[in-house]
Amino acid sequence: MALFQAFRAVRPASEKAEKVAALPYDVVSREEARKIGEKNPESFLHIDRAEMDLDPETDLYDPMVYQKARENLDRFQKEGILIQDEKPNYYLYELIRKGRSQTGIVGVSSIDDYMNGVIKKHELTREDKEQDRIRHVDVCDANTGPIFLACRYPAELLTLMEEWKNAHAPVYDFTSDDEITHRVWVVDEEEKIRTIHSLFGGISSIYIADGHHRAASAVKVGQKRRAEHPDYTGKEEFNYFLSVLFPDEELMIMDYNRVVRDLGGMTEEAFLSKMQELFDVQKIENGNDVRPVKKGQFSMFLSDKWYRCTMRPESVPEDPVEGLDVSVLQNVLLAPVLGIGDPKTDKRIDFVGGIRGMKELERRCHEDCQVAFAMYPTSIQELFAVADAGRLMPPKSTWFEPKLRSGLFIHEI
Repeated sequence: MALFQAFRAVRPASEKAEKVAALPYDVVSREEARKIGEKNPESFLHIDRAEMDLDPETDLYDPMVYQKARENLDRFQKEGILIQDEKPNYYLYELIRKGRSQTGIVGVSSIDDYMNGVIKKHELTREDKEQDRIRHVDVCDANTGPIFLACRYPAELLTLMEEWKNAHAPVYDFTSDDEITHRVWVVDEEEKIRTIHSLFGGISSIYIADGHHRAASAVKVGQKRRAEHPDYTGKEEFNYFLSVLFPDEELMIMDYNRVVRDLGGMTEEAFLSKMQELFDVQKIENGNDVRPVKKGQFSMFLSDKWYRCTMRPESVPEDPVEGLDVSVLQNVLLAPVLGIGDPKTDKRIDFVGGIRGMKELERRCHEDCQVAFAMYPTSIQELFAVADAGRLMPPKSTWFEPKLRSGLFIHEI
């Protein structure tokens, strides 16, 4: 059963939250981070992407980067930009995008739950990305970016959250440049804290939605600290990592689309003919919505035309991984027809998050690609099924939106 604890968050002073809050470090490029940092000296990217404050030629993994991150974190606290709560609390974090709301509970998860499979994964992690965040967490002595988790919430917990939000004013309430509203409430009543802790104790499975590298890195730092303190009790903060845990029914997964640079030597006519052998293909008339409308369907942009393509039942296995739309596309078309055997390493394929829209797929086909595939989004139930089976999803299967902001909660370890 899950162990999800309250903690003493280091967080922005109320009037500083909007300036501090930043997109996750791994969705902002070095140059983007530098431009943001130059305009906003209180952006959390000064901590999460501290290379912005060093010589532009500095290697991203130079020890100076991590030392600068720690220096900036200490400075933010010294200057009162960040403050620490006096006692452990839970926090409610609501994000609203285009009228759609999702609210999660912020707390700290157990590294043991991660290691024993209560917290379930669905992605592989890369060693270089892990090592970067391990050094960042270790030097900063803090989890600076929350891991995005999901589970099936009990009704009592949903009711508790809604009642708390209705009865209390948020400590943060602002709308970021991308038109996403962020609201935070502090749950500081001992009775409610005990109730939340108890209700999570009845949950058997928690799933990583986004943040596999941050989670793996936090756990490895916790293991390192345990080795350094062999008399540890399990109550030390390094036994836990910062998380926001959302109810599955409120989450939105967007499509994660594919663009391919060439047709593997085939003419467009030959490729379209092959597509018609493999799928049911219908041209989409001008003015119609080009997005696929159900599982087992994708849209293709080829030669300035959109086509709706439906997978044939015999092509869709019952297997939780092989039956994913992205898997069927890979196994039926991309590998055998276009010769893209490993989408993780093949330079002929690229991936476009659904947040960028269908026009971005058209733009890529006009610029550097020949064909685009707009996918129907993977569902949260499909993600849970893959993780429950102890399996891994293909790369670029899910795009969660909106993105959690970093800097609103820091967990000192």
